[in-house]
Amino acid sequence: MLIIGIAGGSGSGKTTVVREIARRMSPHEHVTVIPQDSYYKDQGHLSMEERQALNFDHPDSIDWDLLVQQLRELKAGKAIDQPTYSYITCTRQAETVHVEPSDIIIVEGILIFTCKELMDELDIKVFVDADDDDRLMRVITRDIVERGKNVEWVIDRYTKTVKPMYLQFIAPSKRYADIIVPQGGHNKVAINVLLSGIRKMAKEKEQE
Repeated sequence: MLIIGIAGGSGSGKTTVVREIARRMSPHEHVTVIPQDSYYKDQGHLSMEERQALNFDHPDSIDWDLLVQQLRELKAGKAIDQPTYSYITCTRQAETVHVEPSDIIIVEGILIFTCKELMDELDIKVFVDADDDDRLMRVITRDIVERGKNVEWVIDRYTKTVKPMYLQFIAPSKRYADIIVPQGGHNKVAINVLLSGIRKMAKEKEQE
């Protein structure tokens, strides 16, 4: 089993890189994706107004203990019930996603390189980089289309939390990466190099 961590700022193109890796793997190389966003701490005890004011770009917003525990269970060959999280209500949902162990597991999220216990479980650490302007445009589009926000709300949140947290926590975590992918999912050359590295390390793992 090969564990890959893919980090980067909001709107950097992480999801595109993950999809490209999964798409280009051969049929017998099953890929499972574990999104960091599924492990946000439940905030159901707070009022909706208080939930809307939460900083979701700070490492303290993530239930790292559960994420690391479930990743270790997958590595041990055990299935997990992955939590689900609603951006609309800012609460953990009753529904879970049943996840079976697979040959390649990708852990994806903006903050995954801020947790040492999680990084210790990763075989390959990838940081997806992108210009600030490009990331902002993607964040605006995503939050309006997928999360029901308006432009004013998105820009206010970007200014108050997304950008400061990127500078404080996410950008510095780039130094832990084994591979940096500039220009997000548009960098085909970098993705080709990454895929070659994944296949090489996967073969080495099989021979251990």
